[in-house]
Amino acid sequence: MESQTSIYSNKKYAYQILENLSIELEITENPYSFPLEELFIMAARRNKKRSFLFVSKILGKHLPIIPSKGLLTGSLLAAQYAFKTAGMELGKEFNLQAKFTEENPNVPEAFIPSEMSPVIIGFAETATALGQAFFSAFKKADYFHTTREMISNEDPVITFEEEHSHATSHRCYISTNLLNNGREIVLVDDEMSTGKTAINIIRSIQAEFPRDIYSVVSILDWRSDEDVQKFKKLEDELDIKINCVSLLRGKFTVSGHSPESKPYTEEQAFDLPEPRVNKIYVDHINPIRSSSYFGGELKEIPYAATSGRFGMDEIARDLLDVIILDVAAKLSAMSQGKRVLCVGTGEFMYIPMKTAALMCGNVSYQSTTRSPIHIVNKDGYGARYGMAFPNPEDLEIQHYLYNVAPFQYEEVFIFFEREIPDEWLEPMLKEFQKTGIQTINLIFFHSRKVKK
Repeated sequence: MESQTSIYSNKKYAYQILENLSIELEITENPYSFPLEELFIMAARRNKKRSFLFVSKILGKHLPIIPSKGLLTGSLLAAQYAFKTAGMELGKEFNLQAKFTEENPNVPEAFIPSEMSPVIIGFAETATALGQAFFSAFKKADYFHTTREMISNEDPVITFEEEHSHATSHRCYISTNLLNNGREIVLVDDEMSTGKTAINIIRSIQAEFPRDIYSVVSILDWRSDEDVQKFKKLEDELDIKINCVSLLRGKFTVSGHSPESKPYTEEQAFDLPEPRVNKIYVDHINPIRSSSYFGGELKEIPYAATSGRFGMDEIARDLLDVIILDVAAKLSAMSQGKRVLCVGTGEFMYIPMKTAALMCGNVSYQSTTRSPIHIVNKDGYGARYGMAFPNPEDLEIQHYLYNVAPFQYEEVFIFFEREIPDEWLEPMLKEFQKTGIQTINLIFFHSRKVKK
């Protein structure tokens, strides 16, 4: 990373997303000189607040990825953060950009020195894994992610809103010790479009736990000049400094609108046999210690303490890594498919992603999502296939999984934070059956007998 000027910077790009929807991009910063087609493709959202979506090729949400590449994305952001805030050229030292272009890069290790020890916050749901991958680059730090979950008998320490999102309310269920200090806070998201979400959480934190420095880190930064000025006004108002770090910086102009909504599911022209369904329980992932940390309809099954939702330091992270390595070895030993997909669910993304990265064989990774996207099966479009089903952990919330083509995979591992009753899983399993997958493995990271 010898220069912050890229051969791809200061260029304009045009995308015809669908017939009546197009977008123009002007790229102003591209520190790693990535071709745009390596970072994202475009799709149309089923959302009146925002008609389009940058479908990331490196995040592991809407498109399947090499799982280690998702982890390396966090390291790339951490290296760029160290460079922009402290002048450390760690990306060059650890050759991260070269690793990113490899077909199957190694899982990165911590390399940010201990003197940089921020409190890192990942944004739910899309950036929970990205935030924890960013955290994993630090030799000493603390991490937690926001959540859309409402947890019984607990009051969140802070709350804030994400106006353009499909699910807008964020909550933070953590010890006040994580915020009741003067350390820098680093906010990690996949994308900044206006920066309103970052402004909202900074205001919320600063009102209760004031400090001097914040950093906002994202893969994409599309803020307009007006939005950038809002950050500067917030700095002056609160007497703070806000650093902004990204892998790609630019502006966009949208023309047109997304089409009318269409059903997600289509009838198959042929019958497919029911897949084999296996259940695997991971009993050495500890539940959250407090018995009050239950949520949704699964009130008798605690969340996992190691998910990142309740806060963790580098010691807890290293212990989790040992567990993940063991789980990955066991799943690799039982896997019989030549083409394998690992699927995270909702906010539960990092543990499945890192497990997938450590498994042997041809393994891809992605996650379910709350985001409704238009499905159009054409080359160059970001959502060619789609499944829709009630979230097995909360049947009132619709979940989606995109870009799993028919007969693309032989075997799938679906990771859940908590055990799910059989009948709640049925709609999702029926959707997977339509893809021709032969074996479905359900991985539960915390279980207790569910009363029906």
